Amino acid sequence: MLKSAVDGTRRMLVSAAILGMLAGCAVGPDFRRPEPAAASTYLSGAQPTETVAAKGPGGNPQRFDTGTDIPSEWWSLFRSESLDRRIRIALEENPTLAQARARLAQAREDRNARAGATQYPAVNAGISVTRQKLNLASLGVPNIKEPGPFTLYNASISVSYVLDLFGGNRRALEALGAKVDYQRFELEAARRTLAANVVNAAIRQASLRAQIGKVQDLLEAQGRQFAITEDRYKAGGVSALDVRNQNMLLDQTRALLPPLGRQLAQVTHQLAAYLGREPADATIEAFDLDALHLPEEVPLSLPSSLARKRPDIRAAEALWHQASANVGVATADLYPKITLSGSLGSQRTDSGELLSGVNVWSIAGNLLQPIFRGGELRARKRSAVAAYEEAAAMYRQTVLQALQEVADALSALDTDARSLQARADAAEHARVGYGIARQQYLLGGISHLALLDAQRQLLQSEFDRVQSQADRYADTAALLHALGGGWRDLE
Repeated sequence: MLKSAVDGTRRMLVSAAILGMLAGCAVGPDFRRPEPAAASTYLSGAQPTETVAAKGPGGNPQRFDTGTDIPSEWWSLFRSESLDRRIRIALEENPTLAQARARLAQAREDRNARAGATQYPAVNAGISVTRQKLNLASLGVPNIKEPGPFTLYNASISVSYVLDLFGGNRRALEALGAKVDYQRFELEAARRTLAANVVNAAIRQASLRAQIGKVQDLLEAQGRQFAITEDRYKAGGVSALDVRNQNMLLDQTRALLPPLGRQLAQVTHQLAAYLGREPADATIEAFDLDALHLPEEVPLSLPSSLARKRPDIRAAEALWHQASANVGVATADLYPKITLSGSLGSQRTDSGELLSGVNVWSIAGNLLQPIFRGGELRARKRSAVAAYEEAAAMYRQTVLQALQEVADALSALDTDARSLQARADAAEHARVGYGIARQQYLLGGISHLALLDAQRQLLQSEFDRVQSQADRYADTAALLHALGGGWRDLE
């Protein structure tokens, strides 16, 4: 009998809830995905289709393949197993991604909790035991002998449900669903950014190693030159000033190594942190800049697809969607709320009779209409509308920032190629010039000061070429990163 009564009450409340949901409408704006960027190119002038070539490693020309999608693992375009391995480790071990995954799981469970609380009736069972004494006269029943103290046993089931007539609960779930999307896109953005950071750190590490190698090569050459100068001084061929000048040049060149070593240590520690390892325990293999392959065919997606490819834009869109749903929640709070509730149970003075049947029950409906709240509810709606407008502006700003980043990277690649071409030519001329100057000096054709000047020019030109080569690799990675590569398609 108790089970039959429970089933009957539950069917009544569920039916009423379904009717309420079907009859209700969701107030507030319906969010619509914004239109993509209308521009067909990223630059205001002529967009480059190919860069110039330069001599030496990293000097091949690059062609921009417009309209081609970025591969999910865009760093593989550099054809470096060492780089690929580092990124795989970072994506598995970095604690920043663990935080992002936990935030996503939290957002999902928050939505699941709200869905369970609003989409289905709340059903609670209770059992209580009460020892009490009644005063019948106080209840309006005089002249009757009062019973003694007794124990009351109560077993009951209660059911309640709030009808979502104006869609407030649905809008709240919509807002929580948008927050789940936001955290999902934030996780993808964190993955994409981490991969780009590893690439940049690896290129920076390789660049510093190359610069240190150039300094050490020059130190070796200058050491040999210093030994020759000392021998010539002993033979009376040069002055003591020439020896001191050569020694000074050695000291100046050695002075370049400590700051380069400090920068190399810092970027290595940074790379270890990206890989989720402690700097003291991390073993970071040497990375050779010349081992990188500069991508010759660079995919360049259209501006119209950028908003669908970059997770930061999708995250901004999700926040805009959430703000739109919150307007609906604030609007629904202005309208009536209807709550249906019911309960049934058994109250007995003998615990053995609790399951003998239902002897208490109730069914109730409650309507709550705000009348005067001191302007609170309308102020909350105006606040939600302002938040919606803010989210819309933030979305537009995010899109503009993304377009700017792509345009900057495209311009930088064109400039990098021309810079590398000029510096590679300058380094070649300086290398040949130094060889000629050294032979002339040994033959007594030029002064020692002229040889020192040729050495300084060679050092500067080698440094400049290595830096331009590293800049070209880094800006290629920056372009692929700005185009939204390095993450899974979320459509």
